[in-house]
Amino acid sequence: MAGRAAEPHVIWARPERSGRGPRPAYSRADIAAAAVRIADAEGLDAVSMRRVAAELGCGTMSLYNYVPRKEDLHELMADAVAGEHELWEPSGDWRADMLRVAHQTRDLMHRHPWLPRLMSPVYGFSPNALRYLEHCLACLDPLPGPQGAKMELIAMLNGIVTTYVSNELATAERTRSLPWSQDQENAVRIAYLQSRIATGEYPRMARAFMEDAGPIDLEAVFERALTRVLDGFDPER
Repeated sequence: MAGRAAEPHVIWARPERSGRGPRPAYSRADIAAAAVRIADAEGLDAVSMRRVAAELGCGTMSLYNYVPRKEDLHELMADAVAGEHELWEPSGDWRADMLRVAHQTRDLMHRHPWLPRLMSPVYGFSPNALRYLEHCLACLDPLPGPQGAKMELIAMLNGIVTTYVSNELATAERTRSLPWSQDQENAVRIAYLQSRIATGEYPRMARAFMEDAGPIDLEAVFERALTRVLDGFDPER
């Protein structure tokens, strides 16, 4: 396959363009921006070397001089979007700052719905990702404890946000594909569930529904999930 490297490499350790010749016509930022535009408009599966080359107005094979593999293209995209994180001066309140980080990341994923699919530790050490991690660690300076534990906290928050947004996006996509509304489907499913609970076969589930019959406040669930992670690292809790 064209562009497939025989050995693993890190694209950030490579020069912007391999080989000799005239000044490169495109930067990595140009290529990443084109790929992000395609993914935002049509989804990640629409992003290919051929499609990005067409967006830039160059030949597919010439693009491999800049980006040897499609995996590298994905890494450029993830890094470009990581550059959208706002990096503020830490407030001194590490809990408030990390909640702000989590909400910002959630907003970022909704702007780029394909991003959760690229949330891999492999892409976590690109230039913009490193700046984001350093910012998070700076926000966590007031929290006592080793840096490794703080990295775990950041990873757990990112995991919660990624999972939550993935569910939100999947639910929205499914709803768009149905010939009825989400409220109509929920009503049918709740009625079925209530009929099963009423059999007496599920006493624990019955108690759970008696304690909180709903509807579920999904925003409150998100906040509680974040707070419980922070509580687990907070020496004062």
